[in-house]
Amino acid sequence: MLTYWIRVIRIRFLLASVIAVSTGIAISFFNGISINPIYAALTMAGVISLHASVDLLNDYTDFKREIDTSTTRTKMSGGTGVLPEELLKPESVRRAGIAFLIIGAAIGSFFIITNGIIIALLLGFAVVSIYFYSTRIVDLGLGEIFVAIKGTCIVLGTFFIQSNYLSINAIIAGVTVGVLSSLVLFVTSFPDYSADKHKGRKNLVIIAGKKNASKIYWIFPVLAYSLIISGVIFRVFPVSVLITLLTVPLAIKSGILLNKNYDDHTNIVPAMEKTLLFSRITGALLVLGFIIGMVYN
Repeated sequence: MLTYWIRVIRIRFLLASVIAVSTGIAISFFNGISINPIYAALTMAGVISLHASVDLLNDYTDFKREIDTSTTRTKMSGGTGVLPEELLKPESVRRAGIAFLIIGAAIGSFFIITNGIIIALLLGFAVVSIYFYSTRIVDLGLGEIFVAIKGTCIVLGTFFIQSNYLSINAIIAGVTVGVLSSLVLFVTSFPDYSADKHKGRKNLVIIAGKKNASKIYWIFPVLAYSLIISGVIFRVFPVSVLITLLTVPLAIKSGILLNKNYDDHTNIVPAMEKTLLFSRITGALLVLGFIIGMVYN
């Protein structure tokens, strides 16, 4: 039973939120702020709860809309398969999603009391968008935008909780993390193209078409690297964050694989796996870059 819940929560995708929170903490450290470890732990717990909530509710909604039963599942797409395989009850998954949403909101409410209106705005956006993500947001074709904003907000919220102010380096780093997360959602949408389109869902792949969307891929890593390099040029990032450029070959490899196999349900899997790896390693190196920058400043 526990393995089914781990599967439906999509543990490996939670790493995106871990990296986002870690980025906010690393920037706080770089900016000379004394880190409150209790606040940091609570932030991590709250963000992971909200992330788990959106994934659980998405699995439930996709099952109810028969999206997950209309597509061929891969390791990276097509849902978790837990509900189509009847390993858990749909209502149990929905209730768990709501429970995680409440937990995340409760932790966020604590920070509203300690840090004020900025956290209230970020939390309000998170709760409303999570609840409507699997219906309104994705039906309007705003999924990739939501994920990018979500990543940005996590970094900004984490930084604000530690510092009680917003900084330009937190904003730029937040957008960078958001873009990297959005790229993963974008690429994993390719195999579900037919099922999503048939059931009325929209995303960037459906709007642009598979062939055109495969070319759009390059915008994401170029934008992420441009933000990082700009941060260094304008001296709001330490030079050490350029360590992220080590993932350029992986980004290129992922893009080439996607362009070759965008319409091949089987051979596109390595492209999705390498894109996920690129996103996570680049995010982790960004965190490391800020820490190195502080240590050797």
